[in-house]
Parts: sequence; C-alpha cells; structure tokens
Amino acid sequence: MKIQSAIAAIVLGGVLAAPAFAQTAAPAAAPSAPNSQQSKMKTCNTQAGDKKGDDRKAFMKQCLSAAGVPAPTMTQQERMKACNAQADGKKGDDRKAFMKTCLSTKS
Repeated sequence: MKIQSAIAAIVLGGVLAAPAFAQTAAPAAAPSAPNSQQSKMKTCNTQAGDKKGDDRKAFMKQCLSAAGVPAPTMTQQERMKACNAQADGKKGDDRKAFMKTCLSTKS
C-alpha cells in the first residue's frame, strides 16, 4: 500500500508541477513593423473620419477588402428619392412592383 501511495504522490506532484515549467518559456518577440493588414486598418480608420454606426461599418468592410476602394452607397432615404423620381408616371400595381424592385437593389 505504501508503494502505491508514494507512486501516486509522485505522479500527482509531476502533474501539478508541469504547468509551472511550461510557463517559463521565452515570450514571443513583438513584431517590429506593422504588417499590411495593420497598415490598411490605420489608413481606413483615417479615411473613415466622422462616420458612425452602419455607415462606418460598411465603409470599413469595403476599405479593408482587397479592392480597397469604397463604392458609393446610397442611404435608404436617398434610394427612396431616386426610386420615386424614376417611378414618375407609373400607377397602381406597376408602381408598387417597380418600387419593390428599385428599393431592394443595393447601389
């Protein structure tokens, strides 16, 4: 019985001491120069300026993409004005169908 207790104590001591030895590894070196993603993020943040909320989120997504050039997007209100102008002369179901299609396009 004493031998089994001694072996169990040694194994338990080794298991408990292992994390202490694992933490003594040298820390990873900090990157000295920013990578391209960090550079893009910095540039896009500067360009985003005063944008907030969904406008900023959409701008940052576009800016950080491979193209890097944000496409001009219309707000819902601007889209509504443009669609109303294009729907001039249409009435009833034709106008309703046109407005539905026009407002659902993302441009």
